[in-house]
Amino acid sequence: MFYWLLLALAIVFEIVGTLAMKWASLNGHAAGYFFMLAMIALSYITLCFAVKKIALGVAYAIWEGVGVLCITLFSVMLFDEALPLMKVAGLATLVTGIALVKSGTISRKEASHAAA
Repeated sequence: MFYWLLLALAIVFEIVGTLAMKWASLNGHAAGYFFMLAMIALSYITLCFAVKKIALGVAYAIWEGVGVLCITLFSVMLFDEALPLMKVAGLATLVTGIALVKSGTISRKEASHAAA
């Protein structure tokens, strides 16, 4: 459970860092870029710890997919970006892909039982 919490933190850091990048680019504040760098660094650091116990493919798919989904939704709310039907379809496909990757991954314990 601890490693899933680390993955959730990595996702939050990624979302905050990416949104800070957009905010800094719109407002021209150098502090926003430093904040962005700190958040992205924290995101990768916590992701590194999370993959100690979570399969890399699963962790990365969830980290990137949930990040893209949330960043897109927050961009619509905070920066008035458009959300056309094609983008909604892409996000739905993304969520489906994450679910398939997660459901198609077996743990080492399950693999050893299957081999026996």
